[in-house]
Amino acid sequence: MKKTLLYPLTILLFGIAIIFIFIQFKKKEKRITSYEFKERKYELSGTEEYTRTRKKANELKLALQENPNDKKALLGLSTIFIQEGRISGDHLYYDEAAMHYINQLLKLDPANFEALTYKAILFLSQHHFSDGLAIADKAKQINPYNAFIYGILVDANVELGNYDSAINHADTMMSIRPDIRSYARVSYIREIYGDYPGAIEAMQMAAESGMPGDEGTEWTRVQLASLYEKTGDLLRAKMHYTIALDERPNYAYAYSGLARLATAEKNYPEAIRLYLKADSLVNDFSIKEELSEVYAMSGQNDKALSMSKRVVDDMGKISEAAITDENIGHYSDRELAYAYLKVNDNEKALKHAIAEWNRRPKNIDVNETVAWVYYKMNQPDKSLKYITEALKTNNKNPT
Repeated sequence: MKKTLLYPLTILLFGIAIIFIFIQFKKKEKRITSYEFKERKYELSGTEEYTRTRKKANELKLALQENPNDKKALLGLSTIFIQEGRISGDHLYYDEAAMHYINQLLKLDPANFEALTYKAILFLSQHHFSDGLAIADKAKQINPYNAFIYGILVDANVELGNYDSAINHADTMMSIRPDIRSYARVSYIREIYGDYPGAIEAMQMAAESGMPGDEGTEWTRVQLASLYEKTGDLLRAKMHYTIALDERPNYAYAYSGLARLATAEKNYPEAIRLYLKADSLVNDFSIKEELSEVYAMSGQNDKALSMSKRVVDDMGKISEAAITDENIGHYSDRELAYAYLKVNDNEKALKHAIAEWNRRPKNIDVNETVAWVYYKMNQPDKSLKYITEALKTNNKNPT
């Protein structure tokens, strides 16, 4: 091609590329300028709590329209979106929304303690545990006497496998404020070290410390029921799942707990009914995965495979978003490893299990995941190394 044609063509292509980048930037910029409070699923949208929360969210959005630099409104809206992510299970949307407003606040006030605390929470929700730990440490330097920040430090260190640090932070948290949050953290750590009676005692204290019907309280009560379930006390487990459902009607995790108990009794039709109910209320892949297992147990293999493939596809999209969108960034490799095992794609399961292990090689649950993948690949020699690491805390998890 003649140089006289090459230069104009190069300039033209460069210009097209610039226009494309500009359009994509403007699209992204437009997409994240404002976030709406979404309708909840079915029965959850008619509650008094939802009405109050939605009204408050609208008030805060109006305040931001009048003054985009209103720090209280930015923080308040972030608080609502973080909580709504927990209630609805739609972390992909609400984590991004909350992070958007938190980043706005931190541009105005980089040392804002509450904003740093929320950013750390969001990083943990997105499974960016190292980032969450770094932000929480920064917040602790600003206010070393706040119990809540020590709870985040406990969570981050547990996820990274820094169990000694988690214990120290839990002790500090308890010394500052013994409440539902601190008792729950103590329970988690006791469970990690195989002390189920102690874990049950602490989680019982946590449940008794909260306000009945509050999402946090009933989440804690469900964890208590789960501990009874793991120790084989299914009657007490059922009692606490039922109480959680009575105190907070249509609570998805209480339904899924009861579904597991029905599965243990081999009452598969009831288990499927309960899982479908839970799935209609919240976006949570773990519920879908458990439902697919019950489909398989009941001989409905086509439904089981279809559900498992859907989970893989949906989780894969979220995993891709972690690469392309810094506001979402949700790592889900451990979950994807188990999802791929269910569709008999062991190679992809191993790829994701190792990716998660590279991020947090000291975490016992991650080591269990890698061990399980190698075991399914008929490589027990490789599996043994990881399952031995998974048992280093004397964890008594029956699996």
